[in-house]
Order: sequence, then C-alpha cells, then structure tokens
Amino acid sequence: MKNWPMLTAVSASLLLLSGQAQANSVRHYSANLDNSAWQISEKNRLACEMEHEIPRYGKVRFQSEASKELNLRMKMEMQKLPDSYGVSAIESVPPRWQPGESSYRIGNMQLYKQFDGELQKQLAWTLLSELEKGRYPTFFYDDWYNNRDQVAVSLSSVNFRRTYDDFMSCVNALLPFSFDDIAYTVLNHEADSEKLTLSSQRKLKQISDYLQVDNELEMVLVDAYTDSLGARGPNQELTEQRAKEIQQFFVERGIDAERIKTVAHGEDRPVKSNDNEINRQINRRVIVQLIKPSSIEL
Repeated sequence: MKNWPMLTAVSASLLLLSGQAQANSVRHYSANLDNSAWQISEKNRLACEMEHEIPRYGKVRFQSEASKELNLRMKMEMQKLPDSYGVSAIESVPPRWQPGESSYRIGNMQLYKQFDGELQKQLAWTLLSELEKGRYPTFFYDDWYNNRDQVAVSLSSVNFRRTYDDFMSCVNALLPFSFDDIAYTVLNHEADSEKLTLSSQRKLKQISDYLQVDNELEMVLVDAYTDSLGARGPNQELTEQRAKEIQQFFVERGIDAERIKTVAHGEDRPVKSNDNEINRQINRRVIVQLIKPSSIEL
C-alpha cells in the first residue's frame, strides 16, 4: 500500500503518454488560411466542375453534368492511392475559431484498392452544405501504408463561398438533358406534310441546343425515310428534301454543315408494315444520330 501513490502517478503518466502517442499517430492534411483556394475548373452548359487543392495529399473535385435530373458527385484524387479496401468515416468538424461547436458524423466513403475516393449525389451535396456553413468536412481512415497511423483529410471552407456561388450558377444553367438523351432521336412528320409533329419539333430544338455547345462531336448523321404510299421516285425525293431541311435547320443555328451528313432512304427499310395509317406514320421518320470520336486508340 505504501507504493500506491507512486503507482497511481506512473499509471497517470502512461495514460498521458498513450494519449499523446495516439494524437501523434494522426496525420492531418488540410489547406490553411494562407493557401486555401477553391476554383472553377470547367464551366459550360454541359458540365460544371469545382476543385480544391489539399497540400501534400491531392485534390477534391465536385462535378455536375447536363441531365434531366440534378446530379452531383465528388471525386477525391489522392497522390497515394489506397493499397487495400476499407471505409473512411466522414465528420463535419468546426473551424478552430469556433471552439464551442462540436463535430458530428455525416457518412462514410468506401475505399477501393488503387482507386480514387468518390461520393455520389446525396453525400456530395451534404459536404457542400457543410462547407457553406463554414465547417470542415473531414475524412478519417486507417493508413494502408503504416498501420500505426490514421489519416485525417479536411476540406477547408476558407475562400469557399464565392466560388461555390459561381459553381451553382453554372449548375443552374446546365442543359436539362444529356448526350445519351438525344444521341439517337427519331423525328416524325405529320401526315401528308413537311411539318414535324410537335414532340419532334421539341426534340429537334434540344439537339440544336446541344450541338451549339458541344464541339467535340465527330458527326451528325441524318437518315430520312418515308412510307410506301405513292411512287418510289417521288418518295425518294421527299426523303432527300426532309433530310436537307433538318440539315438547314442546324446550319441556321450556327452548326457547321460539314459536320452533318444526310442520307435519304425513300420508302426502303420500313420498321412497320404500311397497311394502316398508324404504321405509315411510324415509317415517315427522320433519325438523327450524334457520333462522338472513339476514345480507343489502336
């Protein structure tokens, strides 16, 4: 019993040293007040991207693309990719100048071997809302290269809001449809008329709006077809005329005519039999295909 005070003091010292060791085992990466920067790296009607550099660690990107629905994803580009599979906890941490505030958990990010981290719509928007409040979304995970260490990666809210406003202005101006929505479009004409149906007119305008902002398209292919009523020769001429009208519609809106190829098929290649008006209306069609250059190098 005489040694109890000494044992208590030693135990307290060991606990203190243990706490310090645990604190030292966390490697924290974050931009500070002097180098925290957010910038817009892409801004057009097809895509918006905002990025933030994390010194000595990598970069985080928030990306939104033209689509029928509002979308967002966050990509964390790491200088050292994960060497194993795991999970990163995400907490919203208050800045140091708000000592009375506490941290709270907001989600997880899956870690995949040799892949950058990524978050989809729900959590990505949550991170932006926490940054907008001036907090620091922080990722915590065990280091796959040193099992004694834990890594903490914070997104700094310093200098965030102005860039975020620009990013949201870009998001609000995105086209309300994607490339996949219009890459293959069937347009139909009214019976015995050169006029497109109302729905086809709307589709044609969507394609025109897209062509005006995407200069990477390799070709616009316009294929025109008609039904089998009437003589073959006039039907062929009719499809030639309809294909050229579509081409002219695009050219009048600033699209280079050399990017547009037209093919008139006349009454060939019907998709339905021509024995009733409903089927004939389906056969009277123009197909517009948007073709992007192949990303495969041989």
